[in-house]
Amino acid sequence: MATRDWQKSSYSSTGNACLYVSAPGNATIRLRESDEPETILTTTPTALDALIRSAKAGLLDHLGTA
Repeated sequence: MATRDWQKSSYSSTGNACLYVSAPGNATIRLRESDEPETILTTTPTALDALIRSAKAGLLDHLGTA
């Protein structure tokens, strides 16, 4: 995938922990991290929206605790 297809998240800092997003089609969204650009997660707009809403609502906070 060409570099121009990826957009850096506006929430990413200037360091190495950057999130990149690519939406080549209406039904697919691709995500990758700058530390491991060869690892690409694929999802749908609906599933990504549900994940973001859950995170914003605090429903996933328990996952970060050991």
